[in-house]
Amino acid sequence: MALATLTEYQEIQRVWPGETTVTGRVALVDDETTLHRPVLLAEAIDQLMLQTGGTYLDATVGDGGHTLGILQNPASGTRVLGIDRDPRSLTRALRRLDRFGDRFIAVRGNYADMVSLASEQGIDSVDGIVMDLGLSSWHLEGPGYGFSFMRDEPLDMRYDPDGPLTASDIVNTYSEAELGRIIFDYGEERRAKALARAIVQNRPIHTTGGLAALVARTLGPGRRRRVHPATRTFQAIRIAVNDELASLERGLAAAVSLLNRTGRLVVISYHSLEDRIVKVFLTREAAQCICPPRTPICICRHQPTVGIVNRRVIKTTVQEVHSNPRSRSARMRVAARL
Repeated sequence: MALATLTEYQEIQRVWPGETTVTGRVALVDDETTLHRPVLLAEAIDQLMLQTGGTYLDATVGDGGHTLGILQNPASGTRVLGIDRDPRSLTRALRRLDRFGDRFIAVRGNYADMVSLASEQGIDSVDGIVMDLGLSSWHLEGPGYGFSFMRDEPLDMRYDPDGPLTASDIVNTYSEAELGRIIFDYGEERRAKALARAIVQNRPIHTTGGLAALVARTLGPGRRRRVHPATRTFQAIRIAVNDELASLERGLAAAVSLLNRTGRLVVISYHSLEDRIVKVFLTREAAQCICPPRTPICICRHQPTVGIVNRRVIKTTVQEVHSNPRSRSARMRVAARL
């Protein structure tokens, strides 16, 4: 992907909350309250162990919260390559981080391709990588994304607005069996088959409100349910649209290959599917042997590539959850390149 510039992304024609249009261009308001709050920011900066003049990679730069923390750190001269699939997020990050000049490099793309994206910017290795896998507040609250069941708009759910597959495509063209598998595997929804059947019987469904209402009718109120009944289904479809789990597996492997010796990898996940992939990957990469359990002697000759820094996941504090309830499910795992 080409290097992102503020001018390029200011050509976006949509208007977002906190923004105004001036002659058809997007003019962002410099108001930190409208930007996504980075989760576990202090912990991430601490675990990265920033070096003076170091090069870092923010694999999901979003509004630039974690990147801002790196660039403002007393470790002077750091620079950050920020990657994001969403050009709208890059617009906000570029505006927010404009004062750092060429210390911030923004690139549009999938973090699974971080090695080639970094190489295109003349970066062969980095001193640390942060991967915040969560959605931003903009994805949930900003119009036009089609991620949230809290507003009624076209089913989209793409991080990349130029992506080939939308949520509407999945909901309205996939077979009942395919829908059931997605909702069960990616949403861990026990009644996935019933939901898939209801979706097929009520097609076409073109809006988030229509899908959310159908899921709620199918599942019923539920006595112990603390979240909206459509939460798991929306999560599942979003993961499928963006191929998130496959991208995560590729991105973790790419991160290890891009890190300098002793460089830190910080991964923040928000649901069990992501966290399980991260845990299994790091455990395997840190192992001295990966032979099947019943193999009498080691024949794999596996060489560990990372050391696990925190055996227990790092969670948000009570204070952070109080100020940002969406951070409550965050889990941070950290590894160091060997």
